Amino acid sequence: MPHTLQLEATAYTKQQLAFANSPQAALAGRSNVGKSSLINALAGRKQLAKVSATPGKTRSINYYRIDAGQTFLVDLPGYGYARCSKEERQKWAGLLEYYLTRTPGLKALILLLDGRLMPQVSDREMAAFAQNRGIPLVAVLTKADKAKQREREAARLAWETLLGPVPLILTSAEKKTGLDSLWEQIWGVLGELDAGSDAAVGEPDHGEEPA
Repeated sequence: MPHTLQLEATAYTKQQLAFANSPQAALAGRSNVGKSSLINALAGRKQLAKVSATPGKTRSINYYRIDAGQTFLVDLPGYGYARCSKEERQKWAGLLEYYLTRTPGLKALILLLDGRLMPQVSDREMAAFAQNRGIPLVAVLTKADKAKQREREAARLAWETLLGPVPLILTSAEKKTGLDSLWEQIWGVLGELDAGSDAAVGEPDHGEEPA
């Protein structure tokens, strides 16, 4: 059965972070990895997440409610984009780190990786951060339709070597490749939790106050 996503809240600051205790999986990736396109493909909607021609435009954390329930898919700001000020990059990095370390409901980090490229430094750093913090990882190779077979295979092998026994899914937002497999992974960490969550539907749960 198709799943639905509905934008529920947007946070630009630590104080605006919501649903801290609700079960959620977060999408992270470099600024041009195709995150918005993949969210739209997962939702079966063309303009749920705004797709920009300019990398680095997503500067907020966006909470998408899954199937009108009590679990969330969370879109994190893209990282690794150099064409912005150092102050802006530090601000985004601080918000990202705060979310990843101060969200009790976070059940998995879905790391989006460009299937055309070998592992990039920023991607390796994000993967290592999650693993060092004990956050379960799901690796997703994006843009499968734009990558040559040898590029996809080289990237897949490199990430399998780096990450070890981590689920790795090949996707294409345009061709709808791998979406069912990705939903299975998302629901694998969130689905059985949905019915038992006591977080209030429709009311942001801000958790603890920022230090």
